[in-house]
Amino acid sequence: MEADGLRSNNDKNGRNEVSNYAKYECLKVEVSEKVATVTLNRPQSRNAINQKLIRELRTIWDDLADDHAVSVVVLTGAGDFFSVGGDVKAMSERPGGDVLEEGEVHDPMISRRGVTRQLELDKPIIAAINGDAIGLAATHALLCDITVMSEDARIGDTHVSRVGLVAGDGGTVIWPLLVGINKAKEFLIRGTLLKGREAERIGLVNHVVPRADVLGKAREIAIELANGPAWAIRWTKLSINQIVKDRVNMLLEASMALEQVTFETADHKEATMSFKEKRKPRFGQA
Repeated sequence: MEADGLRSNNDKNGRNEVSNYAKYECLKVEVSEKVATVTLNRPQSRNAINQKLIRELRTIWDDLADDHAVSVVVLTGAGDFFSVGGDVKAMSERPGGDVLEEGEVHDPMISRRGVTRQLELDKPIIAAINGDAIGLAATHALLCDITVMSEDARIGDTHVSRVGLVAGDGGTVIWPLLVGINKAKEFLIRGTLLKGREAERIGLVNHVVPRADVLGKAREIAIELANGPAWAIRWTKLSINQIVKDRVNMLLEASMALEQVTFETADHKEATMSFKEKRKPRFGQA
């Protein structure tokens, strides 16, 4: 296995090409047996999604699409977490927190492209949810084609309950498709965190195994698919993904716009300050 994606490919003309993966700072990419393992690699911050990671999650899918050595992708997190999502403490200090550079205007199209480019990748993506997957991280995990989750991990979208924001960056798209409209509304509005077995029972994830077996199970499935009929697999995936893309086109821009509006509300400011101060939020004060 090549470390950190530092490898060379021979293209169809026999030229030696250096992989693009070395440019990534928040993602670690390893390719072996036609499977690319993409790891969210900020373990010191529980793989929280900052400005750089959100941009890398936008471009990685294009690089994987162009890599002829890759037939299947496994997405996982470094350390004990898949990802805890956005940095709420940083949001108390400036709008957008770590998702934005100082003084940067929020551009919702960056998040939109992260979703659409993941859906456009025709190679199967398997999520190895090795630990908690929260908020936007849960969205990226659930947008994968097959999900393998640790039985003691938690998954949920806490935009509303924890941060006082609309679940606008993909949660309103994928949750109703997986668990139904009313369950999705409750889980998103209440910010419910589901353990692995419950997530599997309601159809949110495909497989649940002990934590130590998550990556192995995901890789087992990945190798099976990597050695299967490539074009039949890819085009079946793309056919079904038309359903998800229709929902993206219907919902995502409006929900992202509404999320942006809630960044300016008193409830969001209270949510971030209470998180920073380690107390229960007092919503509805203004």
